[in-house]
Amino acid sequence: MSITDTSTPVATSTTTSLDGATDALVAWVVEATTTELPAAVDHHVRRLLVDYMAAVVPGSTTDVARAVAGHVAATYGGNGATAVGLGRVSAPGAALLNGTSCHSLEVDDGYTPGSVHPSSVSFPAVLAAAEVLGSDTTTTTRGLAVALEVTSRLAAAGHPTTWRNHFHNTPLAGVIGATCGVAVLHGLDADRLHDALGVAASHAGGLFAFLGKSAEVKRVHPGKAARDAIASVELAVAGVTGPRSILETPHGYVDAFADGGFDAGVLLDGLGRDWAVLNSYVKPYPSCRHLHGPIDAVLALRAEHGIGIDDVASAAVRTYTVASHHAAPVVDSLLDAQMSIPFALATALAHDEVGLTEFDGPARQDPRIRELATHVEVVADAQSDSEYPRLRPASVELRLHDGRVVSHRVELPYGEPGNPVSDEEMTAKFVRLAAPVLGADEARELAKDLWAFESLDVIARIDLSVRKQS
Repeated sequence: MSITDTSTPVATSTTTSLDGATDALVAWVVEATTTELPAAVDHHVRRLLVDYMAAVVPGSTTDVARAVAGHVAATYGGNGATAVGLGRVSAPGAALLNGTSCHSLEVDDGYTPGSVHPSSVSFPAVLAAAEVLGSDTTTTTRGLAVALEVTSRLAAAGHPTTWRNHFHNTPLAGVIGATCGVAVLHGLDADRLHDALGVAASHAGGLFAFLGKSAEVKRVHPGKAARDAIASVELAVAGVTGPRSILETPHGYVDAFADGGFDAGVLLDGLGRDWAVLNSYVKPYPSCRHLHGPIDAVLALRAEHGIGIDDVASAAVRTYTVASHHAAPVVDSLLDAQMSIPFALATALAHDEVGLTEFDGPARQDPRIRELATHVEVVADAQSDSEYPRLRPASVELRLHDGRVVSHRVELPYGEPGNPVSDEEMTAKFVRLAAPVLGADEARELAKDLWAFESLDVIARIDLSVRKQS
């Protein structure tokens, strides 16, 4: 049975002052180092561990991951942590590669109010640091929960201002959250954590310029942030100081990235009591989450009306502004396809399944898909904007060749906490994505080990299995 909070996620505005925000965050992280996690949070971290590895295993075989692996092998010597598909390297090197692999196929989880992928930064950083430190799984799980929680809340507190300022929230907030998670493993006191956060904030960044440019650097964003989180903590431990109160200090995080649009209450209210991470989503389709509402709508119309791509003359999608920018009608790469609502809509009409194969090279050349994608209009509307990020609405209208017009509206795509994926479906996703690399039997056995999470050795076993098959 799945243990998850199925309430609708929403970042609500409050009057909480930004003054003292860093102190409050630091105090909570230090306290969380020795505080037992609620059972639901502990379970959800395991869910996300399964989902994380479902992304890392196939992601480790991609061209961009292999390019990063070559860099890591040449640059990050050592044998303290596991880089899946490469073997033992230093913790920063493992974090860089594993974070890249996790984000390489757009199948990693996210948190809607922050438009962020918390696991793709949190897991690589915390797991690599835990291997080096020899942390037990209880402490590691605490570190993971803290990293996921801070990343989710910090991203939501600044979104959409940070997005409007052209930043990718995953590395931007992720390096801060992951630093908090790694700090839990080290047992940092408040002073050293202030230093680590001050250092981490100087690493924060990640530009949204990749959109529509076929620029694979997007895949590297989480890995870079995970690597830098480990470095930030290690530098603080070594005595490097950072500016205190880094969130609210002049020229600090908020001034630089979210000036005029940061809600401290979203970051701090209920911290440690109301766990935002329970409201993370998982992806059933290998694409940007903004595409999932339109895909769900098309699948519903196919089921209701028995139509396919040959029946459709044109389409219109009405959604929230952030999603409406994912409107490229022509795609030339896997990344472009995974960021394009028109391509996703046409693909959902053309195929019975929307999986990795349907975004691959041959599928992208399907003349029916390429033609229909040029007849898909994507627009933002006021109603959707008023509902986002509480909802992720998308309305799809299909104009058929026979003159009929059919439409469907999705408020919460499949995988959101209000429309959740079960534990059994999480396992099935891992097996579906990992089996082509590991073999189905091995994938099923490793899924059991991930759910149990009795030892960090499971990471090394996954790496060994990947390398055996490569």
